[in-house]
Amino acid sequence: MGGFFCALAWAKEKIMTLQQLKYLLGVVDNGLNITAAAERLYTSQPGISKQLRQLERELGVSIFSRKGKSLVAVTPAGQNIVQLARRITRDVENIRSLGKELTAEQEGTLSIATTHTQARYVLPEIIGQFHKRYPNVKLELHQGTSEQIAALVAENKVDFAIATESRELFPELNLLPCYDWDRIVLTPQDHALAVDNNCLTLEKLAEHPLVTYVFSSTRESSFLNAFAEQNLEPKVVFTARDADVIKTYVRMGMGVGIIAPMALQCDDLEDLSALCAKGLFPTVTTWLGFPRDKVLRQYMKDFIALFSPHWPEYLIEQAATAESQEIVDKLAEDLDLPTRTGCTKGLAVAA
Repeated sequence: MGGFFCALAWAKEKIMTLQQLKYLLGVVDNGLNITAAAERLYTSQPGISKQLRQLERELGVSIFSRKGKSLVAVTPAGQNIVQLARRITRDVENIRSLGKELTAEQEGTLSIATTHTQARYVLPEIIGQFHKRYPNVKLELHQGTSEQIAALVAENKVDFAIATESRELFPELNLLPCYDWDRIVLTPQDHALAVDNNCLTLEKLAEHPLVTYVFSSTRESSFLNAFAEQNLEPKVVFTARDADVIKTYVRMGMGVGIIAPMALQCDDLEDLSALCAKGLFPTVTTWLGFPRDKVLRQYMKDFIALFSPHWPEYLIEQAATAESQEIVDKLAEDLDLPTRTGCTKGLAVAA
């Protein structure tokens, strides 16, 4: 009988657990710092170390490279295991979501990663409507650049990502095009461009110092490309993630601002002039994305419908089960994307 219980205990140790995968991802997401992972997961450092050792013994491979007791890198085999572990934990969450869908439609969490412009100027009204409809759904809003949003997606920390362009950073998401927009130019009211607003060109913009958004570090900028195609070199003197910061420095006289139209409020036109730059730069598209294997709960589909009313629920459901972005793009072909603007009072259009 004693041998039976010893064998049972041995077998139990040989069974991979979700807890082990949770610890594995916790360590990876905390920069291979076991102490930080333990604090984040409300457990002990020795407990995590033991579970990781057991997981490596069961798999027969080293997930981490070590120097003494410290983890210094994820091995090539470990990278594949981490990727599969994320997929498994997402599948488990999907199973839980299905159960919750049947028992508690009005409760849950919706985590969104987006840019400052969306969070500050677009989402407040939508989130207000959503909260009235689902007061028991907890909302989490993360702000960052496209690269930071992609990192949160890779770590499985958000349900939705909302951004503009940068599609290549999100290969595992299904991206629903939501609306188009064109940049606007901001100047002090006595600026030369404001006085001569019917003749705005890239050549004239290139003559002035420019203040605009931070450029992506991983892809070409459509903003810079527009100048390059005309053999022009823009004088970008200041960049920021926050449109409010850009407007502040335009008011200081540091340069001409170029921002998204959603960030233009009517109060801004009390001391600034705004020029529509449509045609000078490429029109860009804002999208909402979610993991390709994610089960969308009803309140998630309703949020998408609030953010993009032109997406009917039956198309949202088809997009949610689409196996590739090409299928989603095909679904969107017959949709008329709206063009989003900000305050249009006094907005001058470039000739």
